[in-house]
Amino acid sequence: MADDKKLTTRAGDFSAWYNELVLRAELADYSPVKGSMVIRPNGYGIWERMQRALDDMFKATGHRNAYFPLLIPESFLKKEAQHVEGFAPECAVVTHGGGKKLEEPLVIRPTSETIIYHMFAKWVQSYRDLPLLINQWANVVRWEMRTRLFLRTLEFLWQEGHTAHATHDEAEEETRRMLGVYRTFMEEFMAMPVITGQKSESEKFAGALRTYSCEAMMQDNKALQAGTSHNLGQNFSKAFELKFQTEAGDIEFAWNTSWGVSTRMIGGLVMTHGDDNGLVTPPRLAPIEVVIIPIWKTDDEKAKLTEAANAHRDELTSWMGRGAHDRLRVHVDARDGMRAGAKYYEWELQGVPLRLELGPKDLEKQSVFSARRDTRAKAPIAMAGVAESVAKVLETIQSDMFAAAKARREAHSVRDIASYDAFKQLMDGDGGFVYAGWCGDGACETKVKEETKATIRCIPDEEFRSAQAPTACLACGGPAKHEAVWAKAY
Repeated sequence: MADDKKLTTRAGDFSAWYNELVLRAELADYSPVKGSMVIRPNGYGIWERMQRALDDMFKATGHRNAYFPLLIPESFLKKEAQHVEGFAPECAVVTHGGGKKLEEPLVIRPTSETIIYHMFAKWVQSYRDLPLLINQWANVVRWEMRTRLFLRTLEFLWQEGHTAHATHDEAEEETRRMLGVYRTFMEEFMAMPVITGQKSESEKFAGALRTYSCEAMMQDNKALQAGTSHNLGQNFSKAFELKFQTEAGDIEFAWNTSWGVSTRMIGGLVMTHGDDNGLVTPPRLAPIEVVIIPIWKTDDEKAKLTEAANAHRDELTSWMGRGAHDRLRVHVDARDGMRAGAKYYEWELQGVPLRLELGPKDLEKQSVFSARRDTRAKAPIAMAGVAESVAKVLETIQSDMFAAAKARREAHSVRDIASYDAFKQLMDGDGGFVYAGWCGDGACETKVKEETKATIRCIPDEEFRSAQAPTACLACGGPAKHEAVWAKAY
């Protein structure tokens, strides 16, 4: 870093800014194992908030948590041809254990379809056992060649949902339902707007009939695939003999789905909202929503102001306006030997949504001075009814952050690209989301990727499509079968 205090700017070098912010905000650090990371308490605190919200949403839709082994027999992956072809390059394999060579190598899970559907086959006999709706919170290992903290690491944390159904339509409904759950979470908790839609054949999950995704735009105008939901059809059921007796007495294979999001979302949060001063965290996911900083010059002032700050913290954290299970999360920073300005800098870097400053004059006026992290706007808040006032400010911050991110996405989305040459010029420059026609031929998709590094992020759902559907393929000029969202991506 050129300056010990200042981050590299986003405009100067977005990639360097991101890496510096993750390290300086103490979200994560590099592990001794190349390509893996240590998630520090600030980062893990965000992940805990994500887990809590998503877990509640999963359970509200009828899913239950379970846990499946980390080690998977190598033969399991080979049972589903598309699956093994898709994941073989990323697999880490255990060949020795207990000082001996294993009779069969064990794969460290890159994902758990194979082991889970093996177990489902033991548990499902009748249509009465369906649907089977399971989620697990786990870690996975994928041997990535190019890694970046949170976005792509050898090991990462995630959840993976796996379900079994009696019909294709029930599986399809589940696949779409969980995509909707992800979108709700990303927009209402992460304040990160997403586009939902179906992946192209080349971009879908290995072994799936169809894959749907949530695509978000980062501040460098690149796309981030933030979550995916897959209709697996009967591919895994046939490979693992997952059969059931229908109500009519016939024997049929079950229909499966899987869906997942990971700690990659923390990287998405950073790149959606962070600024040149550091992290900006949406209040609903912030481990600390409010930091109170007493400001004193004398020991007498210190005692009075610290006592007042602690009283405000207790009032805020005991306020029941958001319900007993969602109390305000408040911290008092009364550290000695550190100037107020240095504390402001540290908490801004770590992205705490709201700072309350409390000095002698504030006590006299019976108010606290507030500073929003997102806009850096400052205003006094009366001590009377401070908890309700603070909660309202936090909700405003949450909604304003979503609105700002959505406006930025729309400002960098193009729906009337003039030509393929214009598209290439845009991708060589600022980039963004381009809504353009695609003939459906994989050769055109490959051509665009090779020439511009842009890919089809998704074939957007109806609500995201252009009012005037494109008629010509972006690459070949032939009749368009689909409108697609094209962009460079992480």
